[in-house]
Amino acid sequence: MSAPPDAVVLEAHAADVCRRAAALIRDQLGRAVGLETKSSPTDAVTQTDLDAEGLIRHALAEATPGAGFLGEEGGGSDHGARLRWVVDPLDGTVNFVYGLPVMAVSIAAAVDGDVVAGAVTDVVGRETFSAAAGRGARVDGRAIHVSDCATLAGALVVTGFSYRATVRARQGEVVGRLLPQIRDIRCFGSAALQLCWVGAGRVDAYFERDIKVWDHAAGELIAREGGARTELSCPENDGLVMAATPGVFDALRNVVGSTA
Repeated sequence: MSAPPDAVVLEAHAADVCRRAAALIRDQLGRAVGLETKSSPTDAVTQTDLDAEGLIRHALAEATPGAGFLGEEGGGSDHGARLRWVVDPLDGTVNFVYGLPVMAVSIAAAVDGDVVAGAVTDVVGRETFSAAAGRGARVDGRAIHVSDCATLAGALVVTGFSYRATVRARQGEVVGRLLPQIRDIRCFGSAALQLCWVGAGRVDAYFERDIKVWDHAAGELIAREGGARTELSCPENDGLVMAATPGVFDALRNVVGSTA
């Protein structure tokens, strides 16, 4: 393809396709079929994951011919393309299987390796969070912003846990250190939505280890454009992904930054 579209156009494409995939998932709520596992016995994939990713791939290929694609279920394609879509077709598959109402579709647009636009649709809540780099973040078109929480003691923190038992054990130790120092902690089962909720001021901070790029690509941009400080995983931080209000970030990082 030629030069990629502007970030605002990419945001609009992501939001539109997220909504379409979310509608497909809603139609299949309560009818999880084809249940399999991937990286561990607790890492589930259903036929709905595959159906949603198929819809997303087709729609984005029509909207942006020649773009590359990285999806949780179908892998990558067109690795040399300047524009690459990073997709989690159903973030919260375990919640979907159990009938719990927290799940999302997440689509991010990366140009030359940098995420410049993204959207996350809450499947059951029917809200769509979105952002374009340097243009702020929105929910259904309305501007959002992080909370004004400035102390760790007053922070409501969200997190999640690895599918790998050995990693979960270390994560439990981190939560044990953190819990006495904060307002409270929640775990909803969708990294994408939890990042968006930081950007929208509904929670004050999020942290998690051992998640994939498609889990956080769109949500991290939305949180950051909403005013959050963020950090992405790297070998030096042992795979930590974080987003928090500026007043909480450093104190939280000091507690969760080490798994020792």
